[in-house]
Amino acid sequence: MTGTETTIARYALIGAAGYIAPRHLKAMRETGGKLLVAYDVNDSVGIMDSHFPDAAFFTEFERFESHVHDVQRVGPPIDHVAICSPNYLHKDHIAFAMRAGADAICEKPLVLDPVDIDALAAIEAETGRHVFSILQLRLHPAIIALKQKIDGGDPDTIHDVDLGYFTSRGAWYHASWKGVEHKSGGIATNIGVHFYDMLGFVFGALNTSVVHHRGADAAAGYLEFDRARVRWALSINRDHLPQRTPEGQSTYRSITIDGEEIEFSSGFTDLHTASYRAVLDGQGFGLDAIRPSIEIVSGIRTADIEPNRGERHPDLGRIVGS
Repeated sequence: MTGTETTIARYALIGAAGYIAPRHLKAMRETGGKLLVAYDVNDSVGIMDSHFPDAAFFTEFERFESHVHDVQRVGPPIDHVAICSPNYLHKDHIAFAMRAGADAICEKPLVLDPVDIDALAAIEAETGRHVFSILQLRLHPAIIALKQKIDGGDPDTIHDVDLGYFTSRGAWYHASWKGVEHKSGGIATNIGVHFYDMLGFVFGALNTSVVHHRGADAAAGYLEFDRARVRWALSINRDHLPQRTPEGQSTYRSITIDGEEIEFSSGFTDLHTASYRAVLDGQGFGLDAIRPSIEIVSGIRTADIEPNRGERHPDLGRIVGS
């Protein structure tokens, strides 16, 4: 084996047929890595041909697990297991990765409840391996510039923020695991967790959380961070799209800070590659970085509904029909 070969990051992938898996495959390839083996219960994984056609593939976890252990025994070993499985399986798949002798790179939300972070921290200590999450908004140039602006401004200023994310999902969403709260965590967890992470990253610790609405297709509320008051709304119902949505578009994403809109719609496709580079450079986002956003979404999922407490997002009326 040459010295060059020993520097190549070697990967396994769980959830190869999923929506987000192609971004992980692209990131592995663009950072010079090699996928050795992949797993998914579904076999629609032709995308692998464009990235790692020689990687082994299994549709039965037991055979995948056996293959991984064989690779770890004879070497060269798998360094990282990328996890793109349904949310409720993340904890078990992360635990498998670490106990197999690899670090885990897991899609968001890393887990559904803060107690799961404690369990994974114990496994980190037990195995000496590590967990990293994809928190791509922290790497977006517009968000980095915003954080620098806030950090450099008056520390006593409390900013007014409106966060709205409206996207259309069909009937399939509710029939899939994503529509089952104990599997996906619900709307705020499944499609909103990275926004809450971004808010904490920019504006500091959370002090207050109020939920105005929580349903199968939408949620809304009010958050107070050290440096911001935030009115937020999320929806997957096409009927909730604001009238200002450009014609022909099925998604409307908007964040305004003190009345000024922050544009970060472009650039998302490269942020998984940036995330992988950060992990390889020893700067990935570990459990301590992940905990605040998981605490926020867990709280939103279980909080009492208080429609008249705190400031309401301007599009809330469209969501609740009032």
